[in-house]
Amino acid sequence: MSLIGSVAKSYKEVNLVARIFTGVVIGAIIGFLVIKFPDSGFIAGFSSFIMIFGDLFVAALKAVAPILVFILITTSFIVKDIGDAKGLKLVIVLYIVATLIASTIGVLASFIFPTTLILSGVEAATNSTPAGLSDVIKTLLFNILSNPFDAIAKGNYMGILAWAVAIGLALKISKQGTKDIFNDLSDAITKIVQVVIQFAPFGIMGLVAASVATAGVDALLSYLRLILVLVGAMAFVALVTNPIIVGIVTKKNPYPLLFTTLKESGIYAFFTRSSAANIPVNLNLCKKLGISDGLYSITIPLGATINMTGAAVVIAILALSAAQTLGIEVSFGSALLLCFFSALGACGAGGIAGGSLMLIPLATSLFGISNDIAMQVIGVGFIVGVIQDSVETAINSSSDVLFTAAAHEATK
Repeated sequence: MSLIGSVAKSYKEVNLVARIFTGVVIGAIIGFLVIKFPDSGFIAGFSSFIMIFGDLFVAALKAVAPILVFILITTSFIVKDIGDAKGLKLVIVLYIVATLIASTIGVLASFIFPTTLILSGVEAATNSTPAGLSDVIKTLLFNILSNPFDAIAKGNYMGILAWAVAIGLALKISKQGTKDIFNDLSDAITKIVQVVIQFAPFGIMGLVAASVATAGVDALLSYLRLILVLVGAMAFVALVTNPIIVGIVTKKNPYPLLFTTLKESGIYAFFTRSSAANIPVNLNLCKKLGISDGLYSITIPLGATINMTGAAVVIAILALSAAQTLGIEVSFGSALLLCFFSALGACGAGGIAGGSLMLIPLATSLFGISNDIAMQVIGVGFIVGVIQDSVETAINSSSDVLFTAAAHEATK
């Protein structure tokens, strides 16, 4: 094996969370060195070189995100086969209701604890922000009716979403060969995203270095506040709203089941940071809980795709944080629309580490926020993702079993 191959293999063997954390630390140190030694030509040149990694990472996200959203959502409509297992419809309803409630909690958390981000180009972006709900709806309708190729090329996520749903529904009755092609395309684009994510530590190092060099300690404090708001909102969903839903359905104390799912599914998902990778763990737990295999064999893989309560919280909070950073006044009607699109975007999130972040532009586009700004928000998401993504995945994956078990109990 060549030296480059050996280095690449050793790099991949290190946990992604550890690599991202290392990138955050190194980036912060470089940023502080720029502040400490402003007249050093060597430090200025070196930091400029490192910051290029951040720009390249944002550019890669900008390139892959539109086609990712289109392929994932189109494929989900084409290939998802909803069977007739007892309790299946109830599980799907629970998935949808819980995700909508979670997105609402995310919106409320952002209003109660407003958070601004360190972004570049904010002054230019604020010149084109929408004035109110009527402007949002007008922009939304025109974006939906955009040419599909133009929508993908320009990162028009409303247009991408509309065409993805339309094509997905139109091809629902297509032959199996067509469905296999879209499945393969989905797998292929997911692999490309995974490659981009492998370079996230370098991109994050550059982004953090640029943020700290520009804003100093304020940049790190903004990240800490964002993490606290995100984790706090997700904890509320996991420990309050989800148990309330389960309690209403089963008419029993939901917490014994909740703690079982968090312990035997959530912990694994916390470290794997992938709902898809946690599917075997969830299937085994469902069998252990005595749930009908005809039910969980469908709902667990399905939940790894559409039951994204944690992702809904993240998308809503980061989208509103971007709006608050740009000084956009978000009306009540716009907030309601955001709840819906955050939930819809969460359902389209890939079952991979950082998958929900790629759907953030879908939500930010409601406020006329440019694609450039949206990609920077994704970059911020990766920075806080050292903690956020682990908590998000633990909640997402463990609730797949939670709601499946609740439906099984309610339909016995």
